[in-house]
Amino acid sequence: MSAPAADAVRMLSVAPSPAFWAAVGLYAAAGAALLAVLAGHQRFRPLAIGLVGAALLAHGTDIGWRGVNHVHPAQSVREALGFLAFMITAGYLLASIRYRLTIGGAVVMPVALVLLVAARLSPEGEPTDMSALGRVHITLATIGVAIFALASTVSAIYLVEERALKQKKFDAIAFKDRGAPLEALDRMSHRLVWVGFPIFTVAIVLGAMWVSRLGLSLDRLEYPLAAVTWFAFAGLLVARQVYGWRGRRSAKLTLTGFVAAILVLGIYLLRRMVE
Repeated sequence: MSAPAADAVRMLSVAPSPAFWAAVGLYAAAGAALLAVLAGHQRFRPLAIGLVGAALLAHGTDIGWRGVNHVHPAQSVREALGFLAFMITAGYLLASIRYRLTIGGAVVMPVALVLLVAARLSPEGEPTDMSALGRVHITLATIGVAIFALASTVSAIYLVEERALKQKKFDAIAFKDRGAPLEALDRMSHRLVWVGFPIFTVAIVLGAMWVSRLGLSLDRLEYPLAAVTWFAFAGLLVARQVYGWRGRRSAKLTLTGFVAAILVLGIYLLRRMVE
C-alpha cells in the first residue's frame, strides 16, 4: 500500500472518542426513558427529552473531535452513518418541541444508537478516492436520507394511530402520551418529503457524476435501489398533488422509499467493509 493510501486508512481508523461512549450510554438511557413514558410514567418525559438532548450534544462533540483529527463527516460511508444518526436525532428533538412524538422517539433512539455504533466500530475497508464532489454527494445524500427517515418515523406513527382508531383501541400505546393528531402527522410527513426530495435529487445527480469520474460500473445493486428511492418519493409527491393521496397510502409509500434508501446505505457499508 502506498504512503498516501496508508495515511488515508489511518485517518479512517481514528479511535472512538470518550464522547462517543457517552453518546452510546445516553442514547440507551433516552430510549429506556421514552419507553417508560409510553408505559404511563409521564413524569419521566422531561428527563427523556433531556437525555435525548444530552445524547445529541455528546454525539456532536464526537463528530467535532473526529474533525479535529482530520476525519470529515463525509469522509466515508461509515462516517456518513454517524452523521445520519446525528441528523435524525436532531430532527426528532426539534419536532418534539411542538408535538409529543414519544412513540417515534422510542424507535429513533435505538436506530441512532445502532447507526452510531456501526459507524465507529465496523471495519474500515480500503479508502475511496474522496474528491470534493464525492464529499458533497455523500453530505447531501446523508441529509436527504435523514429527512426521509424523519418523514418515515412520522408516517409510522400515523399508521399506528390510525389502526388504533379504526379498532377503537383508545387505550393503545399510540395514545398514552397524547400524540399528535393524524392530520398533523400527515402534513408533517409531507412537508419533510418536500424538503428532502430536492436535496436527495441533487445528491443523485452528483453521485452519478462522481461515479463517472471514478470510472466505476453502474451495474451495482445500490444504484438501481437509489433510483427506486427517488421514484418512490417522486411518485408520492405527484400522487399527492395530482390524485390527492393522503393518509395511509401516502404513509406506506413514504416507508417504501425509506426502506430502499436504507438498503442502499447498508450495501455501501458492506461493500466498503469487504473490499
